[in-house]
Amino acid sequence: MKIIQNVCVNVNAPSSGDTRALTTASHYLPRGRRRNVLPSQLNFNNSTELQVTSQSEGKMNLEEYFKRIGFHGSYEKLDLETLKLIHKQHIMSIPFENLSIHCGERIVMDLEVIFNKIVRSGRGGWCLENNSLFGWVLREMGYNTTTLGSKVFNSTINDFGPNDTHLINKVVIDGKAYIADVSFGVSSQVWEPLELISGKDQPQAAGVFRLIEKGDFWVLEKTGRKPEVVNPEFAKSSLVNRKETKQIYGFSLVPREADHFFETNHTLQTDPSSLFTNKSICSLQTPAGFRALIGWTYSEVTYKPEEGVDVFNMKDIPDEEIEQILREKFNVKLQNKLKPASKKECYTL
Repeated sequence: MKIIQNVCVNVNAPSSGDTRALTTASHYLPRGRRRNVLPSQLNFNNSTELQVTSQSEGKMNLEEYFKRIGFHGSYEKLDLETLKLIHKQHIMSIPFENLSIHCGERIVMDLEVIFNKIVRSGRGGWCLENNSLFGWVLREMGYNTTTLGSKVFNSTINDFGPNDTHLINKVVIDGKAYIADVSFGVSSQVWEPLELISGKDQPQAAGVFRLIEKGDFWVLEKTGRKPEVVNPEFAKSSLVNRKETKQIYGFSLVPREADHFFETNHTLQTDPSSLFTNKSICSLQTPAGFRALIGWTYSEVTYKPEEGVDVFNMKDIPDEEIEQILREKFNVKLQNKLKPASKKECYTL
């Protein structure tokens, strides 16, 4: 395995004429700034971590993406309503998940690989995949879009992490800025972009979100509802969030390029202390709330704002039913065998 720009790359050796498989990370970059990786820089083996040649079905295009998320409307107007619609369609159709890590696969920040995985193979992804893809979609549509990095709040240390481990997009429409984030998952997932204005309550299905400006640092927080767990055996589950108001992440408005996240992308899927190596996660928003499979624990959460509660229906799934749950509840079909994981690393729904 060869690490190029801190991205792990393993491919089946292509023919001398198959140069498209040798552009790792370059597709993410804006036109005119793409960098090719030469054959001499790659160490080929029999791994299937990067399958550009076998999965490719032509150039990426918006029509395939829109079909994937079930969007059939017009996108001629680059307005807020169109942005809200495709944002919501994305989170209702494409899971937030890190299952590749627990299937022996490597996640790479190459837009073409991400497109093939999420759009053509019906998978989900984590923020570095989902929000990278969504940013590409917005730019292709013509939206004024900037990639930003954010630091996730760590409740264990009661502070934000030291590094930008979460990728988000800023979109400017008619002079107003919005934060678009289609890949945080569970109850922290926004269904629509948030206006970048300090202190304003922005009610959504999951609760009331607000962005707070602290100098050159913005903080996203959410005030939610009380959890109501219907299963007595899960009444004290560590997966259930019991904090009414919580900080989610913080960010600056400094534009970021793809290479800002390369080392993070590698570390999050290899470090033994990483949340993502300790827990297998799959989450999908639904019209009533969301579904989640964390390790072997499957949850269906229903938002009931009129009653001031979120209803949690939780159960453990045996190994032999995991793949069925992924197919039926998340529309995810894996190519490789999943080894569920749910170690002690703190994570709440």
